[in-house]
Amino acid sequence: MTLAQDEPTLTMRERLLAASQRLRGNSDSARLDAEVLLAAVLNRPRSYLHAWPERTLEPEQAACFAGWLERRLNGEPVAYLLGRREFWSLELEVTPDTLIPRPETELLVELALERAPADQPVTIADLGTGSGAIALALATERPQARIVATDQSLAALTVARRNAQRLNLVKVDFRQGDWCIPLTGERFDLIVANPPYVAVADPRWRRSELRFEPSDALIAGLDGLDALRTIITQAPDHLKPGGWLVLEHGYDQGEAVPALLRARGFGEVTDHQDAAGLSRSSSGHWPLFPN
Repeated sequence: MTLAQDEPTLTMRERLLAASQRLRGNSDSARLDAEVLLAAVLNRPRSYLHAWPERTLEPEQAACFAGWLERRLNGEPVAYLLGRREFWSLELEVTPDTLIPRPETELLVELALERAPADQPVTIADLGTGSGAIALALATERPQARIVATDQSLAALTVARRNAQRLNLVKVDFRQGDWCIPLTGERFDLIVANPPYVAVADPRWRRSELRFEPSDALIAGLDGLDALRTIITQAPDHLKPGGWLVLEHGYDQGEAVPALLRARGFGEVTDHQDAAGLSRSSSGHWPLFPN
C-alpha cells in the first residue's frame, strides 16, 4: 500500500498501518515514528489517533505525511523532520546544525545537579552546547546559577539562543568559541560537556541516522578522544579549587576517560553508567590545593 496524496479515503488507522509496514526494516520504532509524524501533521496529541481512527486527512495533510514518510524511509531522524525534540521535559528546537539531544545525556544533567547545590549561587560552564539542551536543563533546575554555554558553531548557538528565549531562560550566556577558549580569565564551580567522541574510522556513523547530524559534533579523531583530551587539558585553568568536571563519552571509553582525568590531576574520578548499564559519563574533582 502506498501513501500518495491521491488516496484521500484512507482512514488514520489504515494510514498508520501502511506507514508502519513501510518503515519496518528502516526503523526500530516504526509504529511510534508513524504515530508521531501523523500526530504532528494534525497538530494533535498521539491519543487523538486512537480516539478517532476512522477519520481521514485533508489532501494537504496527506501530502505532508507522505513527504515526511519518504524522508524517514531514507533514514532522516524524526527530530529533524519535526524540528523539535524533548529533553529533560523541555521541548527544544533542533536543526541539522545541532546534535539531537538523547535520553542518555540526561545522566550528565543528573550528575551535574548532584554537584551544583540548589540553595546557593554556583557558576557552571557547558562546553559544546549545541541546541542548548544541557545548559537549559541546568538553568531550569538551578535558577540561582550563572551559566555560560559555548560552541564553535554560530549556527548552533543561534538555535540555542532561540530555545532559551522561547523557554524564558534568558540568563544563560551563550558564547562562540572552541571549548574553554571563551572562558578566558574565568573560573567555574562546575564544567560539563557532551563533546564528540566517535572515532573517525567507526563505520556506524556513516550507515546510521548519525549521518544526518553535524559530523564535527560527532567525530573526534582516530580514537574518538581528541575533544575529550582537549577539554580535560584545558578545564583546570577554568575550574575553581574544589570544582568538578563532568563529561559524557562513548560506551567503550569508560577506562580511557577516567585515566585521562587522573593523569591531569583530577581526584575522586568516577565512571558512571546509564540506565542500560553502559559506561556513559565520567567525573573528576579538581583538588582544593592542586600540585
